[in-house]
Amino acid sequence: MYRRLRDLREDRELSQTKLAKILGMSQTGYSKYETGENDIPTAILIKLAAFYGTSIDYLLDQTDQPAPYPASHHKKRTGSD
Repeated sequence: MYRRLRDLREDRELSQTKLAKILGMSQTGYSKYETGENDIPTAILIKLAAFYGTSIDYLLDQTDQPAPYPASHHKKRTGSD
């Protein structure tokens, strides 16, 4: 998972400092997510998935499909409209 976070950031030519600023946190704090020193809070995972246009499952290495789930898939899983 941590390598995927780094790869996504580097693919967009972003420094840890720049991404940390986007997330509203310190570079040191973000760096600890990429190295696995700290667990990533759900709120940060949501922000990262939205920023990268991917799913949280992809960020967590639960799937190799980077595209987010279609809205209809979400409705079926949650039962919401």
